[in-house]
Amino acid sequence: MLSIPERIERIKMIQKHELPILEYDSGSEEVIKPNHGAEQLKLPEKCVYAFLGEAVDAYAFEANAAVAETFETITRNYPVYIIKQDGMEFCLCAAPLGAPAAAQLMDFLISCGCRKIISTGSCGVLTNLAENEFLIPVKALRDEGTSYHYLPASRSIELDKNIRDAIERTFLAQKIPFRECITWTTDGFFRETQDMVKYRRAEGCTTVEMECAALAACARKRGASFGQILYAADSLANVLEHDERDWGKDSLRKALALCIEVLQAI
Repeated sequence: MLSIPERIERIKMIQKHELPILEYDSGSEEVIKPNHGAEQLKLPEKCVYAFLGEAVDAYAFEANAAVAETFETITRNYPVYIIKQDGMEFCLCAAPLGAPAAAQLMDFLISCGCRKIISTGSCGVLTNLAENEFLIPVKALRDEGTSYHYLPASRSIELDKNIRDAIERTFLAQKIPFRECITWTTDGFFRETQDMVKYRRAEGCTTVEMECAALAACARKRGASFGQILYAADSLANVLEHDERDWGKDSLRKALALCIEVLQAI
C-alpha cells in the first residue's frame, strides 16, 4: 500500500494536457501486464511480425512450426509460431490490422522475450510509386492514438537505425531495389481526405499505413529493436481517384522471406 506522499508523487508523473491523447504517464506501472496469463512463456529473441494474413499460417505449416502460445482476442486467435531454419530459431506471428491491436500483440511478444522484431506489410502510396515496390520507413508520422500511450507526444518517431541498416544490407545483397520513406501512420482509413493527402505529401510522406508509428513507439518503450519493410499496394497519388491496383498481393511471400533474411543479419 502506497503512502499518501508516494501517491502524490505518482500523480506528478502524469504529463497533463487539455487534450487527453497528449497526456502521458511516464512512471507508474500498468495494472494489466502484457504477459498476464503467460508469465512462464519464453520466446526466441528474434521475431517476424507480419501483416500478411493467411500467408503467415501457410508458411508456418510448410516449415512444420510449433505453436508456442495462442494470443486470444474477441475477434480472432493468433498462433505464435516457433520456427527453426538455417540454424536460427525465431518467432513468426501474424499481426492484426490497426495500431491498437497490433501494438497490444507486439507488447505481449516483447514481454515474453522477443527483442529483435522485423515487421512487414502493405502500404498505400501518396506519390507515383509502382505497385510492389519495397520501401523502408526511416520515420513515421504519429497520426494515430496508440503511440501516445507508449511515448510522450511528438510529431513523428524515428525508426531504429541499426535495424534499418540491416534491412538495407539485405536488399543490397539480394540486388532488390528499394526506397527509404517517411510514412504516415493513421487510424482513419476513410478519413484520408484529398487535402490531407496533399498536406502529408507536402511534408515528405510518400506512404500511408496504420501501424508503424505505434509499433516503433511500443518497441522503444519496452527496450526492443524494431524495423519494418513496406511494399506498395494501392495508390492515392491521384487524390481525385483511389486506385486499388491489386493491393500488392504479389509481394506477400517475398516480403516474408526478406524479413527472415534480415533476422539472419541482426
